[in-house]
Amino acid sequence: MPKIVFIEPKAPNLHIFSRFYTPRLGSFILGALMKQRGWDVKIVVEELDHLDFDDFGSADMVGISTITPTAPRAYAIAEKIKELYPNVQVVMGGPHVTYLPEEALGQADFVIRGEGEDALMALIDAWEGDGDFSRVPNLSYKQKGTIIHNPMAPPVINLDRLPVPDFSLMKGCDGTFGPLNVIPVQTSRGCPFDCSFCSVTGMFGKKFRFRSTEQIIEELRQYDRRGSFIFFYDDNLTAHPNRAKQLFRAMIREKFKFKWSAQVRADVAKDKELVKLMKKAGCHTLFIGFESVNPETLISMKKNQTVQEIVAAIKTIHHYRINIHGMFVYGFDDDDWKTVKQTVKFARKYRLTSSQFLILTPFPGSEFYNQARAEHRIRFKDWTLYDAHHVVFQPARLFPFDLQKAQIFSHKKFYSLKEMVKKLWHGNWISLPLAHYARHLNRVWQRKNKTFLQAIKLLTPNKTTDISIDYREKVCLDDTP
Repeated sequence: MPKIVFIEPKAPNLHIFSRFYTPRLGSFILGALMKQRGWDVKIVVEELDHLDFDDFGSADMVGISTITPTAPRAYAIAEKIKELYPNVQVVMGGPHVTYLPEEALGQADFVIRGEGEDALMALIDAWEGDGDFSRVPNLSYKQKGTIIHNPMAPPVINLDRLPVPDFSLMKGCDGTFGPLNVIPVQTSRGCPFDCSFCSVTGMFGKKFRFRSTEQIIEELRQYDRRGSFIFFYDDNLTAHPNRAKQLFRAMIREKFKFKWSAQVRADVAKDKELVKLMKKAGCHTLFIGFESVNPETLISMKKNQTVQEIVAAIKTIHHYRINIHGMFVYGFDDDDWKTVKQTVKFARKYRLTSSQFLILTPFPGSEFYNQARAEHRIRFKDWTLYDAHHVVFQPARLFPFDLQKAQIFSHKKFYSLKEMVKKLWHGNWISLPLAHYARHLNRVWQRKNKTFLQAIKLLTPNKTTDISIDYREKVCLDDTP
């Protein structure tokens, strides 16, 4: 029986979800497909399990999934496997290598760009057959030293023909989901919006594609136990309101015991019936990318939403007693220290359950990446820093050090002891452990990134601008982490 091992490399740095890690679904769907073909399949999620290179001696093929910050680790794993077992074929996939396949082919035998299900099946057909890889869609590979990029195939339209992710292929998950604190589920792919900082559309396209309600419910039944928690991986679970209502009504009829959370846009709250159904179906928290409370920034990033719509959304969602995890991004060309102060004030004023203040990052595949490269504004090319927690480019109105400190300050202010007391007073008990965790993480991150903070401080001229002076005087942060 041929064997394939899928690997999801570990993120190199701390992030807000380090303790509540949820693996990506690609490897588990591909693993289910390979299992159906009769292959021996193993999945290693390095955040949850130890990577043992002895496991690869019996493998015929290794598939490595990577996003930008895990790319260096993925390349190191591939290089080690090829050193120990030269005959093992290494295949890479995921957003990062989709946009930079030539880079990945320095260590991998094959790169699958974009969606991988049909491409991997075609690759296996060729590998088991005549070895002609020219007909494999989405494939990049070397032939006699020349890199070849096969044409891209249309995305999978009927998502129901794909298998449900098989978590039993990961160690410790036989029937219990073992190390998974949160079980990931995806009901759709694609996004018609074109935010300048996002690389999703290049991976999954701009057209929404949906799984049927029947198939989703069938999958959810296997997770229906008290204590389970579901996270819907969709970029926007409620993108099609009528379809979302159908799903929520079906979930209500099933009387599922689990709670769940999902990513949505602020415009979800325009339909109060939709929000009411979400709550009744067991919604615990909504993750909403507000991104900014600077009107100019919202326009420049092509977010297609206003500050007034954000406020209205928060009020409606709070009315139905659903928690909100607000996500904001600093570093756009219209952002300055005034923007930072306004954002923290906004998040506190509207009593968001939790908030995440991220740093604009030029991810390969995004419009912003191309812009930052063209303008020679990228300061660091170490992919491990591309996690939205490190400044890697030159902002327009802030020095890199000031932008980094703005993020640290925002988390410190939002999760302050004073804010914790306020949330306790308002009965928002769920916020307390989250705030304690976030405060601790903020301090640990600074200690672990002391060298990086010193490095970006060197990019700050001795003579500071008025913005930096205002920042230091009014915030009073010690420059030493």
